[in-house]
Amino acid sequence: MSTLAKIKKEIALNLSKVLGRKIESNDLMPTPNQEMGDLGYPLFALAKDLNKKPVDIARDAEERYPKNGLAKAKATGPYLNFIIDGAKLAEGVLKETSKEKSQYGQSKVGKNERIVLEFSNVNTHKEYHVGHLRNLCYGDSVTRILNAAGFKAMPISYVNDFGIHVAKTLWNYKSFEAELGKKLANLPIEDRGFLLGKMYVSAATKEKGDPEAAAAIGVVKQNIESKKGQEYELWQETRKWSIAHFDSIYKDLRISFADTLYENEFVDKGKQVVETLLAKGILKRSEGAIIADLKEYGLEVLVVIRSNGTATYCVADLALAEEKHRRFKPKKSVYVVDVRQSLYFKQLFKILELSGLKEERVHLAYDFVKLPSGMMSSRTGNVITYKELKEEVLKKSFEETARRHEDWTKERIEDNAKKIGLGAIKFEMLKVEAQSVITFDINKALSLEGFTSAYIQYAYARIRSIFRKVKSEKLKVKSIKPEKLTNPKEKELLKKLACYQEIIESAAKAYNPSEIAKYAYELAQMLNDYYHAVPVLSAEEAEKNARLGLLGAVAQTIENALRLLGIETVEEM
Repeated sequence: MSTLAKIKKEIALNLSKVLGRKIESNDLMPTPNQEMGDLGYPLFALAKDLNKKPVDIARDAEERYPKNGLAKAKATGPYLNFIIDGAKLAEGVLKETSKEKSQYGQSKVGKNERIVLEFSNVNTHKEYHVGHLRNLCYGDSVTRILNAAGFKAMPISYVNDFGIHVAKTLWNYKSFEAELGKKLANLPIEDRGFLLGKMYVSAATKEKGDPEAAAAIGVVKQNIESKKGQEYELWQETRKWSIAHFDSIYKDLRISFADTLYENEFVDKGKQVVETLLAKGILKRSEGAIIADLKEYGLEVLVVIRSNGTATYCVADLALAEEKHRRFKPKKSVYVVDVRQSLYFKQLFKILELSGLKEERVHLAYDFVKLPSGMMSSRTGNVITYKELKEEVLKKSFEETARRHEDWTKERIEDNAKKIGLGAIKFEMLKVEAQSVITFDINKALSLEGFTSAYIQYAYARIRSIFRKVKSEKLKVKSIKPEKLTNPKEKELLKKLACYQEIIESAAKAYNPSEIAKYAYELAQMLNDYYHAVPVLSAEEAEKNARLGLLGAVAQTIENALRLLGIETVEEM
């Protein structure tokens, strides 16, 4: 149990005895400012029940509340507030952070409940752009947060390698090669994967001006699904290029999956599931197609297999759901897919429910990523691809780092620049709630000021520089005396550190990484404010040691919080 949880538990137990009714720890809320106390309990509801004034109840409760303990009571108007003992708070928090280190803040609230998270459901043969990064970073961070909260989160990637987009790209293959003036097979494999995305954009443009294109593309799709012939062989080869491109991105961003599954593996199995659901009457035939008529559930008709016999995404998704259920046996299955697919997932979940797969399913919908110039579209090529974004971000980050550290080696500059640059990309994807539209601006993302990862990384680096100075000057660091942390700013920092576990649990419950991002930013702000207002190395020995202990706890918590966002810290900036 965390220090803050222990304090709240004691206050709740004592208050329950004083008021004669059950008070829960969660009923205690932070006060608006430190002058009022640290935690508060409103007395309006109790006053109504007792037909008394809340002010009178507060005064009486203050008198009867135990004087010795982790906190003392203070009547403040219609609230009974509590002032936490600063020395005991400091002792508990510093002991926790020192002992738990990288595990600080983690809890067991999830009770090892198994959750499968499906994200990075990218399309082979298409561009990997900044919009995909929101999905990737969101799914990865939610996985990390759930595990930190005590769940057993298992991330999987489901790659769409068999859809109509593949047929469009391969329909344009020879024409695109001729325009390029190069054979893709002769280029480095990651470049081939990148150029397949350009080929798809080109195909989407040509298709509009070709009245026979739709029929030709349909033939290509059927040939691929038949799993024989030259077009199927070309699909096999080009698919490898896209997968290699994706793997390089995951390696860059330090993201891994428990497993990667592919649509082509599930189409045939899905068709068998469709036959079973037809027999059960869950699906039905209509004008040559197979559909799910879900109007009685307030949903629309979903086409499962088209009248020409080709499968929609739903066919493979049905088989995939059965496979995840069999392989992982999750209590909950989470799908991280953008908001445009909200209706589809309601339909899919209803079909799965009717089929007998009863596990809980959650669609984590997130909104669009826009450019300052407007909406992105992979069909028109109005995107920033990951490759282009990475090159631009690392270039700017490298230049800024080199300017600040002329004495560093190129390798050291590149390492720092990569951590800062990729951290900036991830933070922009995670610092707002999933329901908010992101307008991605490279220059703002790389800013060293404001609500950015670089600002937080700098706060961490500032603490590390203090400890390097302690070591270089061989200053004496003796045992820490928490009772020396008496400055009001120190208590504010300690309270912020103490609530970290609650922030993780809240973020896990809401699948909301932005709570972690905001917490890390606020902690960095408080640290910088403290740094400018309170001397550390020039303080009296006992105070200096206590303050170094506090700074160490702050640095550890910042590092832990950034890790939940998939962002690395840097020792210097």
